[in-house]
Amino acid sequence: MGIEREIKLALPAHQVSTATRWFVARTGSAGQPVALANIYFDTPALTLARSKSALRLRHTPDGWLQTFKTAGTASSGMHSRHEWEMPVAGEALELDALLQACDEPTVAAALRAAAPDLIELFRTNFTRTLWQLASNGATIEAAIDKGDVLANVNGESRQAPILEVELELKSGDETALHALADELRRNVPGLTPDDISKAQRGYRLREQ
Repeated sequence: MGIEREIKLALPAHQVSTATRWFVARTGSAGQPVALANIYFDTPALTLARSKSALRLRHTPDGWLQTFKTAGTASSGMHSRHEWEMPVAGEALELDALLQACDEPTVAAALRAAAPDLIELFRTNFTRTLWQLASNGATIEAAIDKGDVLANVNGESRQAPILEVELELKSGDETALHALADELRRNVPGLTPDDISKAQRGYRLREQ
């Protein structure tokens, strides 16, 4: 288990080029674009959502990953949550391995209860452009995510945009993460803290 700590900022469409230029200038790198396709699962009764957790399969250029996250806490764009992630053979969940890795009994119980009835609820498809930054002794992964949330509800196709900056602390002190976010917001007007995860966007899209 790891604890994911990241700051998420909503990015206005007209500021994408400004944010990109800032990261390029800050790192000396054009950034690495990665296409990510994600499938989120829950039961028809939303067992996982009620337990404040999310289950995802992700296809990356290197293969498939399954990830189980708790909602954790989110305030002023700062997200902190437990996360269990591991590679899988293909486009199928491997729940036994995930249950063995999950060391939070309450969270594992929710996943075990949901397992027989899991269905695909929605997808998120986006391009993530990545930069690695050093800041105040910390290592931070910065990303611009641009794409869509996609859901099919009773035969109706629904779609909502994804456009955000994520700053994830890889090592070092959390204060460096906040300092970098402050520096970025001074240089890219219009960025605003975003407490809504991509999973939450998917659930909200289905509820519309």
